[in-house]
Amino acid sequence: MEYRQLADSGLQVSAITFGAWAAGGWMWGKTDRNDAIEAIKASYDLGVTSIDTAPIYGQGDSEDIVGEAIKGLPRDKVQILTKFGMRWNLTKGSLAFKSKNNSGRDIDIYKYAGRESIIEECENSLKRLGTDYIDLYQIHWPDTTTPIAETMEAVSRLIQQGKVRYAGVCNYNAAQMKEAEETLKLASNQIPFSMVNREVENETVPYCVQYNKAVLAYSPLERGLLTGKMHAGQTFAEGDHRAGNKFFSDESIVRTNAFLEKIKPLAKSKNATLAQLVIRWTIERPGITIALVGARDAAQAIQNAQAINITLTPEDIALIDAHLAEM
Repeated sequence: MEYRQLADSGLQVSAITFGAWAAGGWMWGKTDRNDAIEAIKASYDLGVTSIDTAPIYGQGDSEDIVGEAIKGLPRDKVQILTKFGMRWNLTKGSLAFKSKNNSGRDIDIYKYAGRESIIEECENSLKRLGTDYIDLYQIHWPDTTTPIAETMEAVSRLIQQGKVRYAGVCNYNAAQMKEAEETLKLASNQIPFSMVNREVENETVPYCVQYNKAVLAYSPLERGLLTGKMHAGQTFAEGDHRAGNKFFSDESIVRTNAFLEKIKPLAKSKNATLAQLVIRWTIERPGITIALVGARDAAQAIQNAQAINITLTPEDIALIDAHLAEM
């Protein structure tokens, strides 16, 4: 495995980090808890020491699963990345969307990052994760109802108390990052990035490069679209958010698969799957620090981790980029 430092912080994380959204089941058509735990353990055995989770993923289930999976591991050899600011049990802030929990009950999700809420969320996360500190604490989505300074002051207090090591943000634009840094130094920004979703390269990634902030790319496989296993007419389990996602329209799937067919010979020459090729390309992309990749079971986790073994030459990358430009 390769390890990369988050900006000028003292935190080093695995270039391929385990993304634990699907592990929580919520919005993914459910996931088997034991399979998720084994996936995390299998990843760790291959050097994936960093795990990204959030309270909202399964309304605590994902953090519980992560806590169970890392029990017994040396704490200083694991990097826990979690989040705050998405509440399903508090009606404050702005309504993000309506959903159903893993039991099928209706829930309202609010974006809220007020001071006291953050302190409460942190305590709950520490309990679920079975630890006394969080390596990277990230606001999940911008909260338009709370001043950024108030949010960052709360995280700063948690850092002073030793409950959090470093602060990050998710889904912030450049202006929001700049404002946050007037109060607290940021280590990273976690943003969506994939071969077919590169909008963040216009402004946010260049800002992070200029000011030495790590970029944590989430959904690098575009929720499974870039594995080559999706087909027109694809159906999803009840509760799977991909059913209404624009990337999973028949037109998008057909167009993406045509591109994947063009790079399949390259993957074969590397003795790699398409997914592994995509993951390796992602962490080679200028400005991208690490890729967050999820897995439902140990077999998927092992395949993801082994993407680190692929070597891409400048010519390989140029070939992929040329085919991407044709999409």
